[in-house]
Amino acid sequence: MLLPRGLAGCGELPLHAMRSRHTDPVTSAIGLITDRVRDRVRRDGVDLAADIDGALAARYVHDEVQAYSEHALGGSQPLLADEVAVTRQVVATLTGFGALQPFLDDPSVEELWINGPGSVFIAREGVSERVPLQLSEGEVRDLVERMLHSTGRRVDLSSPFVDASLPDGSRLHVVIPDITRAHWAVNVRKFRGGIRDLRELVRLGSLPQQAAEFLHLCVRSGQNMLVSGATQSGKTTMLGALLASARPDERIVTVEETFELSVSGADWVAMQCRQPSLEGTGEITLRRLIKEALRMRPDRLVVGEVREAESLDLLIALNSGLPGMCSIHANHARDALAKLSTLPLLAGRNIDAAFVVPTVASAIDVVVHAELARGGRRRVIEIVAPTGRVVDGTPEATTLFELVEGRLTATGEVPERAAKFRRAGIDPGLILRAPGRSDP
Repeated sequence: MLLPRGLAGCGELPLHAMRSRHTDPVTSAIGLITDRVRDRVRRDGVDLAADIDGALAARYVHDEVQAYSEHALGGSQPLLADEVAVTRQVVATLTGFGALQPFLDDPSVEELWINGPGSVFIAREGVSERVPLQLSEGEVRDLVERMLHSTGRRVDLSSPFVDASLPDGSRLHVVIPDITRAHWAVNVRKFRGGIRDLRELVRLGSLPQQAAEFLHLCVRSGQNMLVSGATQSGKTTMLGALLASARPDERIVTVEETFELSVSGADWVAMQCRQPSLEGTGEITLRRLIKEALRMRPDRLVVGEVREAESLDLLIALNSGLPGMCSIHANHARDALAKLSTLPLLAGRNIDAAFVVPTVASAIDVVVHAELARGGRRRVIEIVAPTGRVVDGTPEATTLFELVEGRLTATGEVPERAAKFRRAGIDPGLILRAPGRSDP
């Protein structure tokens, strides 16, 4: 645990003083070494944030650990049972994210959140668990400040929410009082770099081979694709896997609230929103980014997630013939189409359903719906294709894949609108009416 900065200094603290603040002598030793390194860094005028490979921080910490151990041999301080482990922990505190760093480094942990200083949780494979970690209010604030240091974003009373991308691609979300009742609420959704394409989703059991082949052909033929699902169902992962099927020479432009998508193509531009300044100026919204993206000669436009009026700008872009993708929160595939038919109405009074609903029906070609099942398994449970018609005020759709006895299975139906497939020289019926044969 971190010690209050006002107690940092060069000299030694007596053992009884250390124990009065911490019941664990090892924790006390780590705190003391951390403070000594901080004090030395301040004296030397060093910026550890610029220490990209951590070599400088490691050297400072090694020196202080050795100095501590020499004094400990004289009996004035507790001995360190594992100097290497202490060094690693202090470096993590100074250059990483302190007590949270082991969880962030653990590849099995996919998400971490803090409800309060003594209420810390992690999720593995979709299943949450509370961890025995006790922080202080100051430590939580210090961790958030460190996380935001390189992002250019802030959180304060005038801006009590913040979304930001950490250096490894993980997403940070923070809410502070008085929006929360008493404590800072922190959520870190880790970037999962292992899933790069549809083949990986097949290997993990999230998608059968036949469905993966069909989705691969959808991307290659320029279908406009909507990925739907609840929170944590794997929508962003699916978008990234779909983009891996794009042609290598495609120019892809992605726009997001915060950077999450990863594209392997060489010709890729990624843009994210910007918060307003302290004066309330300089905000860059998703609507603005979509409009700017259209001026960048994209072959494919991708919106990380539509929530509000930006859906109108996306629909207009897709309706103009530009291939695109986006994700949306929804309970099932047809609900996603209905929601996308409603969100553009938020753009203003002059936008009405008579324009929006037919536009959704004609612009969206394929909807992929994912879920987070009990036990933490993420999987695709439905794939539908809008027919282009509007029935009872909502876009009509044909079900191409559905769950049968727990497995995503082709229904034998094919998309009614096949013009894009034909232009690409693709017959989707060869995949949809027979088991998948080749890797995507």
